[in-house]
Amino acid sequence: MNNQQLAEFKQQLLDLKVELKQQELQTKADEKPVELDQSMVGRLSRMDAMQIQQMALETSRRRQHQLVKVDAALRRIDSDDYGYCLECDEAIDVRRLKIDPTSTHCIECAEKLSRNNSSH
Repeated sequence: MNNQQLAEFKQQLLDLKVELKQQELQTKADEKPVELDQSMVGRLSRMDAMQIQQMALETSRRRQHQLVKVDAALRRIDSDDYGYCLECDEAIDVRRLKIDPTSTHCIECAEKLSRNNSSH
C-alpha cells in the first residue's frame, strides 16, 4: 500500500469517526427513560416508546463498537501496522480495506475464523 492510499484510508476513518459521533448525539433523545405516567401516555404508546428506547440503546452499542474498531485502525496506521492481517501478518487486499477500512484480517483468515466460530 502506498502513502497516498494510506492517507486516504486515514481520512476515511477520521470521517467515519466524526459521522458516528454525530449520529450518537442525534439519537441520545431516544435513549431517555420511558415515562410511566398513564395519564400522559397510553399502554401501547409506552410499549412503543420502550421498544424505540431499546432499539436506540442497541444502535448506540453497535456504534460504540464501530468507534472502537475505527480507533484501533487509526492506531495501526500510526504504528505502521495498518493493512496487515492480525492472524498471518500478510497484506490485506486494498479492495477489502476499501469496503471496510477497519478490517483486521485478510479474506482467507477471516473465512477461517468465520468457519471456526460457526462450528462452535
